[in-house]
Amino acid sequence: MADELVVEIYTDGACSGNPGPGGWGALLRYGQHEKELYGGEPGTTTNNRMELMAPIQALESLTRPAAVAIYTDSTYVRNGVTAWLPRWKANGWRTSGKQPVKNADLWRRLDAAAGRHRVRWHWVKGHAGHPDNERADRLAVRGAREALAARPGPPEPPERPDVADLTPHLFSS
Repeated sequence: MADELVVEIYTDGACSGNPGPGGWGALLRYGQHEKELYGGEPGTTTNNRMELMAPIQALESLTRPAAVAIYTDSTYVRNGVTAWLPRWKANGWRTSGKQPVKNADLWRRLDAAAGRHRVRWHWVKGHAGHPDNERADRLAVRGAREALAARPGPPEPPERPDVADLTPHLFSS
């Protein structure tokens, strides 16, 4: 990857409550070209699921195989892809404690998406003033806010009749 042009991807996830509605964001850069991606889940999700969705969506958006550098502030994602994933696959998607891997659906999807590219994973400290990580964070927060706004409100209470209308039925004459 040293001499070739690399797609840089900065990712982040956000959750309004954990669990709760959430969002993900990704900033993609290839040379002088940039693209911002974001989205959200209005239902119940977790921060870890949103942290996984950001690189999944970014990698799936690439139209051909590429050299990719992914920057994440999530140790969960970075450790997952660089250390845990090979063991999980070898163990039939079970942890070393023989428990099912949490978020296995997304880990499988990330593994497949990353497998089409030459990916290097980098960890950056979150909320430490790194401009591109901060942009990814703002995108994730936007995704979470839009997901929260799209969430259906509480159900309307059933219509209750006026007490005066019930009076003849409540009391005998």
